[in-house]
Amino acid sequence: MSRLANTPFSVLDLAPIRQGGSIGETFADSTALARQVDELGFNRYWLAEHHNIDGIASAATSVLIGHIAGATRRIRVGSGGIMLPNHPPLVIAEQFGTLETLYPGRIDLGLGRAPGSDGVTMAAMRRDPRAGVSDFPDRLDELRRYLGDAAPDQRVRAVPGQGTHVPIWLLGSSGYSAQLAARLGLPFAFAAQFAPGYLFEALRLYREQFRPSETLDAPYAMVGMPLIAADNDAHADYLATTSQQKFLNLIRGRSTRAQPPVEDLDWTPQERAAVAQHLGAAVVGGPETVKTGLERFLEETRADELMLVTDVFDAADRRRSFEIVADIRRG
Repeated sequence: MSRLANTPFSVLDLAPIRQGGSIGETFADSTALARQVDELGFNRYWLAEHHNIDGIASAATSVLIGHIAGATRRIRVGSGGIMLPNHPPLVIAEQFGTLETLYPGRIDLGLGRAPGSDGVTMAAMRRDPRAGVSDFPDRLDELRRYLGDAAPDQRVRAVPGQGTHVPIWLLGSSGYSAQLAARLGLPFAFAAQFAPGYLFEALRLYREQFRPSETLDAPYAMVGMPLIAADNDAHADYLATTSQQKFLNLIRGRSTRAQPPVEDLDWTPQERAAVAQHLGAAVVGGPETVKTGLERFLEETRADELMLVTDVFDAADRRRSFEIVADIRRG
């Protein structure tokens, strides 16, 4: 069978809030999509932690993970990711230990080290401005102790959490997390959905430096990528203007709520180049174009798994995109 048919496909849901829409509608759309991709055979459904961002509704990530897990049957549900420097490791262990106890064998804990927001919001969450990047390995080690089997002399335990062994992934858009994941023998997920520039170097570092562990015998790399599939290329290109507008508004410091697609975008050449840089890994088109693009992407990256981000305005168009992808994989 082809690499396309053999590679697991997963979903990253940024819980987008539409212009003129409500957060309640976003949660209903996410639930409907999760149920659909569960039935279609997708492997994972992850949600990302962001704070004080007008267009993303997944700030209380673990709460939303629990809701999605409760609404689905077999798909793994997790974080892509939890920004560990924002939280005491004990609290994350308790949250994800609870989730794993409620939905055994279905919870993933993807971890990042970025703030997931702006500096002012980061200060509001962390209080200590020194917390974060430099002590990430120590926080990770502490978290893993709380999720592993308790040591005889361990005074603080995660209840729930201790002994649940929730699978941990390291997420990143640079070489730092790739090398840390390699050193610890953990699975690695690269965020090519918004920062594809360092993709191949990060994958190289991860694979070359990987050390086998109790978790993995060999490296396992998942790549996040933007994908929009529609019934034809022209309609897919039209739908893609929603994600282009989102990155354009991010560059301009405006609201990132999802905008309806448009026929033409009013942007400078510099803005267009910046948006294209963010979306450089995107596959957009009708079924044949998407099939060719996915095959090429898998051949180039040798990814063990793909995590798709489909950022379109209408929830029905998003569900249709995943239907098309499922049809492509079935051949």
